[in-house]
Amino acid sequence: MIYTSTRDASVRVPASEAIAKGISSDGGLFVPMTIPTINLVDIERLMRLDYVGRANEILKLYLTDFTDDELSACVENAYRADKFSSPEIAPLYSLSDEVQVLELWRGPTCAFKDMALQLLPHLLTASAAKTRKNTKIVILVATSGDTGKAALEGFRDVENTQILVFYPENGVSPMQKLQMTTQEGANVGVCAIQGNFDDAQSGVKAIFTDRVLEEKFAEHHMAFSSANSINWGRLVPQIVYYVSAYCDMVKSEKLKIGAPMNVVVPTGNFGNILAAYYAKQMGVPIGKLICASNANNVLTDFLESGTYDKNRPFYCTESPSMDILISSNLERLLFLLSGQDADATRAYMEALSEKGSYKVSEKVFSALAELFAAGCCDDTDTERTIRRIYEKYGYLCDTHTAVALNVYAAYKTKTGDSTPTVIASTANPYKFSKSVLHAVAPELVTDDEFETVEALHKFTGAPVPPQLSCLRGKTPRFTGVVQKEDMANAVLEMLGI
Repeated sequence: MIYTSTRDASVRVPASEAIAKGISSDGGLFVPMTIPTINLVDIERLMRLDYVGRANEILKLYLTDFTDDELSACVENAYRADKFSSPEIAPLYSLSDEVQVLELWRGPTCAFKDMALQLLPHLLTASAAKTRKNTKIVILVATSGDTGKAALEGFRDVENTQILVFYPENGVSPMQKLQMTTQEGANVGVCAIQGNFDDAQSGVKAIFTDRVLEEKFAEHHMAFSSANSINWGRLVPQIVYYVSAYCDMVKSEKLKIGAPMNVVVPTGNFGNILAAYYAKQMGVPIGKLICASNANNVLTDFLESGTYDKNRPFYCTESPSMDILISSNLERLLFLLSGQDADATRAYMEALSEKGSYKVSEKVFSALAELFAAGCCDDTDTERTIRRIYEKYGYLCDTHTAVALNVYAAYKTKTGDSTPTVIASTANPYKFSKSVLHAVAPELVTDDEFETVEALHKFTGAPVPPQLSCLRGKTPRFTGVVQKEDMANAVLEMLGI
């Protein structure tokens, strides 16, 4: 399997190089030149395997320069039973005969990012051993909340790595912030920026392509890589859980094999729904890909109009992991739908950088309209959905999952589509306890985060994950805040070079 860049068609690298580098030197994202396929016989075979077995089978199709032993070691270390609160790793919760909730937050940081970030450190160290001998890998991360903690936990004390995380000072939940700023480990660093997630993400991308910094790193036997979903090693594990979900739908007789299922994904950076697109292109019978946005509805507008325009108000919402106006992984989709036209993709990205907007071709827009549906909801409707789902089904969901459930309900009302549907649930509700409690019992909300957690537990009976409750009383290790223009200097300071 050979990888190319979304912005330079002449690039040719193996999977290990794509993972080790994180981003192409031209600023593009690495993509496989072909998408491997599976058929219904393969799906029947995968149904008989557990999650680890399914992951091995899917990943080996993409990571062909890893040996079977290397890949098995990575996967088995990532999805150990002691790390996940469900033996199924990514279980389906049956909300109704028609709707299944795919719980992707059973890992150590209670967010869907664990599904990839428990695996990425192993993939990256194996890749570096092939491509970056005697070099320390510096993982640079921009986060809107969940990626940061999941990456910090995944890379904590991993030999020959250093991980540095930037987050928007006022753009994450109190629990997300506490998870990051109290992170343990000798090789970790965390810093807030005065700005939003897009500022942090743009700053990280600029650092990756800074030749002066690259030379300085080389002098110290260091090299950058990424744990954001711009890194193919972050995206490819996400394909697995959509394949696995289809297997479980058939196994539980919610579907007949070969029949389609729809997928609804709450997303801001587009990586999570792009993984579902890859699963569909591989041959998994996925029907509509339904993209759910919050008030920062740039993706909804794009999918409905073909024009991407980030020149709009930015909202800090109760679903902060989706508070994004520049969806990095959309670049990969544009490259694929334009027939792997790197020149066209680069032109779109240049227009976004220079003017803040671009309009795709009629060919690309037609493909988007066939593949995707989209919708959005504000915080008021998010809270109404949390309350409705809890009162109707006794199921407590977080704010991001509520956005997906709200958008799905609107989609079904509009289209009458009764296809069995999987809703991607991306976080444990206690990561956003104040918003969730305000939705189900507003009179119990307090300003204290952990009093709110206790009140939510007493009201609903939903168990509090120990990895969140243990944060109570912990003193933050990392309190730095910088201007977005000073991120490069902050990197050098955290590394001591």
